[in-house]
Amino acid sequence: MNTGTIVLIVIAVIVILLILWYFATYNSLIGLRNRKEDQWSQIDVQLKRRADLIPNLIETVKGYTKHEKGTLEDVVKARNNFVTASTPEEEMKASGEITQALNRLFALSEAYPDLKANENFISLQNDLKETEDKISAARQFYNDTVLTYNNKVQMIPSNLVANIAGFKTATFFEADEEERKNVKVSF
Repeated sequence: MNTGTIVLIVIAVIVILLILWYFATYNSLIGLRNRKEDQWSQIDVQLKRRADLIPNLIETVKGYTKHEKGTLEDVVKARNNFVTASTPEEEMKASGEITQALNRLFALSEAYPDLKANENFISLQNDLKETEDKISAARQFYNDTVLTYNNKVQMIPSNLVANIAGFKTATFFEADEEERKNVKVSF
């Protein structure tokens, strides 16, 4: 074999290795993006479950707290904002509003012993607490997946493939300023 043939073989091997690396990196990015979307759908399922529980909770509370109309309206408004949200970012914001409104609603139950003892209210409250716990766990898994995905999209050398293939970084599910504040309840 002459030197020209060896050079061509080396170049061909390098090209083949680069192509294999590109496809492996591309497939890895696809897998991470799909896992991120799956994790979002897990959050979405729990957020929708919570939104479905709210009307029953409102009806239960209405009979006991006739003069707490503003708090009930806030819960309904927050739920409606979630139901009409069309993007994950809008759903994240609406989720924070629901959390705040529900916290105020549950704080109200302290002022109404009959409501606090109502079996339907207790059951709904437990269902919502369980759902909130699932949302919290799902958020953590989602954010862990987004971190891995974003690292792959942004770090060298996989960012070269990500840029060529049009992969964009994802948004973390973060608490907004309202969710970080303490719940203020006044009677």
